[in-house]
Amino acid sequence: MRHLLLVCAAVLLLAGCSTGPSLEQRGEVTAPPGDSHRLTIGSAGFTESDLLAQMYAQLLDHAGYRTSVLTVSNRELYEPALESGQIDVVPEYAATFADWLNAKTHGAHATPVGSPDLDATMTALRRLATPRGLTVLPPGRAVDQNAFAVSAAYARRHHLKTLSDLGRSGLEARLAAGDECVERPYCEPGLKKTYGIDITAVDPKGVGTTQAKRAVQNGQDQLVLTTTTDATLADFGLVLLADDKHLQNADYLVPVVNRARAGAPGVTRALGRLNTVLTTADLASMDQQVDSWRRLAQDVAHTYLKKKGLLG
Repeated sequence: MRHLLLVCAAVLLLAGCSTGPSLEQRGEVTAPPGDSHRLTIGSAGFTESDLLAQMYAQLLDHAGYRTSVLTVSNRELYEPALESGQIDVVPEYAATFADWLNAKTHGAHATPVGSPDLDATMTALRRLATPRGLTVLPPGRAVDQNAFAVSAAYARRHHLKTLSDLGRSGLEARLAAGDECVERPYCEPGLKKTYGIDITAVDPKGVGTTQAKRAVQNGQDQLVLTTTTDATLADFGLVLLADDKHLQNADYLVPVVNRARAGAPGVTRALGRLNTVLTTADLASMDQQVDSWRRLAQDVAHTYLKKKGLLG
């Protein structure tokens, strides 16, 4: 079904059958926020996005809306669908989405606007989203940033708790990551410039993949690029090193809504309830339940919301 939905969404978008206003028109929208009671929640198709979409849907259902979840695993497709109203709500990551909209608006070589400063990032994101008919709701406590891990034994042996510790140690480190790491400012260049870490090579095994984590587990590499919500690190005997100088951008979770259809206070209130409880650790735990324990995202989301008292 997921693949069918993706194909259907792609056909709708590529056929240009949207009835939404053009980007130029959206910049002049003055109508009050919409409040459709039939809402489509978008998921980007990976575990965490599925979980967030399910939580959004269940919270909105509880608030009296009728929802469905549509998986469109490509931002190039689901963002235009959000603008046109084919999708009403999506979970996003503040800095990443700000930079994506900035590149879409100003070109691929535009200076990034996402930063480690959450307030500055949110200001830039909202400035880019508003002319497109989108409203970015307040961020919560949960953040899914790039992060770096070492083996627990390696950390103990060299007394490492932070990336600054690794830089001060003078240890050479071979880094398991995506091949783009060699030029991304948050990756190899940032580790060298911000922390003084001696990266001897980038081993192109991907971001947080099993192969990358095994390479650090067996000592082939010393450092792996993963994320703050990676719940499988302990399975490989790995631990995160704290980003104590804030190299990584503020990728806090934010709901983004189509203002004309889902910009009313009822939607904001329903989704805002999640902000008061959801933490990065909570997300990591739920990711693990889906990825490692093979539970359904819908069931994991429901159990969490019930436990936190958000479904009555």
